[in-house]
Amino acid sequence: MIHITGGAGLIGRGTDVASLSELPPETKRGEMTEKVDRPRVLVVDDFPDARQMYAEYLTYAGFDVIEAGNGAEALERAADSSLDVIVMDLSLPVMDGWEATRRLKADKNTTSIPIVALTGHVLAGISEGAKKAGCDAFVTKPCLPEDLVKEIRKVLDRG
Repeated sequence: MIHITGGAGLIGRGTDVASLSELPPETKRGEMTEKVDRPRVLVVDDFPDARQMYAEYLTYAGFDVIEAGNGAEALERAADSSLDVIVMDLSLPVMDGWEATRRLKADKNTTSIPIVALTGHVLAGISEGAKKAGCDAFVTKPCLPEDLVKEIRKVLDRG
């Protein structure tokens, strides 16, 4: 938003423009910027390009997104954030997604956060193993971002 503070004419020709930090608080908040609750998602993937692609699409689809590159970072982010759902790759460095999921589900502060496994593992029994580790849903990579959004919304609707 641009707030014109005086002068007449075009910007740069007698018009002063105030930055947002100079505006009174009631102007910054205004009726048009009413906060809408957006589900908060933690996307955990060790490949920055994949993580960024999913994060951007989820943001576009109406989610607030936090990112982590390994299982240990996922535990830190989950402890520091109020999350609605976690999208967890299972093959991760430092701490894999299997162990991170088990720890998240064992912690009373994070046990109720649904976890969607997002993995390239397609071997028989992997989805059952993910559910036993604590995952609430399972999506195989590569997947279309809209398919991931559908699965996230299903998990959130169950909760």
